Amino acid sequence: MNIHETTIPGVLRIELEVKANPDGWFKENFHRERLAALGLEVVQHNVAYFATPAIVRGIHAEPWDKYLSPSSGRVFVALADLRANDTFGRVETFELGTSDALFVPRGVGNSFCTVAAHTTYNFLVNELWSPERITVDLFDPELHIDWPYERARLSYTERDAGNPPLAELRTQLRV
Repeated sequence: MNIHETTIPGVLRIELEVKANPDGWFKENFHRERLAALGLEVVQHNVAYFATPAIVRGIHAEPWDKYLSPSSGRVFVALADLRANDTFGRVETFELGTSDALFVPRGVGNSFCTVAAHTTYNFLVNELWSPERITVDLFDPELHIDWPYERARLSYTERDAGNPPLAELRTQLRV
């Protein structure tokens, strides 16, 4: 496991060792002690499967830390710092395959877009799920997210389409 800091404080990009074998590959995706050393005591593991590319979700900042990693396919991930601090609104993007993971602290908005068919995305979290979250518009021009597909091709939920702009959250947080 190789860990790299990013431009958003607390967000870590993690390279996982994937070992090829005659049947495919093997990776150690979860190791309690290693994740605990990052501050993540896992209490829930969620798995989402997406059959097609161009499915997008987010931007959501929940009240828990997350460890994200695909076990099949690829995803484009856009993170936005939504915490009331001097990096508020900072965005960083990544493309993750099976040998990649991200540690995302609470308060940092997470969004992703599938870029391969048959993508399985794992979310490990350190709090049980709750509906509480902060959201921001996926397509807010202030964020400058260069999605891998044109908006007309993307599939997203009505709920995500109605997220407020970053300026509204800035006003609420008085940043």
